[in-house]
Amino acid sequence: MKRVTETTLNTTRMDSLDAPRAYSGVRTRRMLSFVFDYTIVLLLSVPVAIVVFLLGIVTFGLAWGLYAVLLPVIAIVYLAFTMGGSSQATPGMRMAGVRVARLDGGIVDPPLAVLHGVLFWASNAVLTPLVLLVGLFTRRKQLLHDLLLGTVVVRDRDH
Repeated sequence: MKRVTETTLNTTRMDSLDAPRAYSGVRTRRMLSFVFDYTIVLLLSVPVAIVVFLLGIVTFGLAWGLYAVLLPVIAIVYLAFTMGGSSQATPGMRMAGVRVARLDGGIVDPPLAVLHGVLFWASNAVLTPLVLLVGLFTRRKQLLHDLLLGTVVVRDRDH
């Protein structure tokens, strides 16, 4: 009996992912959420940078090497705890009224959320921001990393 319920739930999720309204305004909302989230990551880096500076003084400059990985580590932790959390969205995504969903109906767990962010940055670094044009030609407005991971960004039901 439980198996039927899970199958029905996944079918309902898939049907909602096929609704055109789920993607209305997603590209714009996604860009706004990116700017908001990037600002938060930059603001979080300030106190961490101060701690690294103080550690560098104590370790005679050895800890200053942490500056090389400061922003990526903060962004990874940020994505793991926000997009990989129960809301399936970062604070910027919640503000913009979107969330990430898996096409197979599963949840976006912290490792998948981190991989989502890493693939986004890797695809932009390798293929330039022109890779964002992929979203203009996919039915669900997915970007390259969404296609690779089987995820999609949809409007939240509350917005």
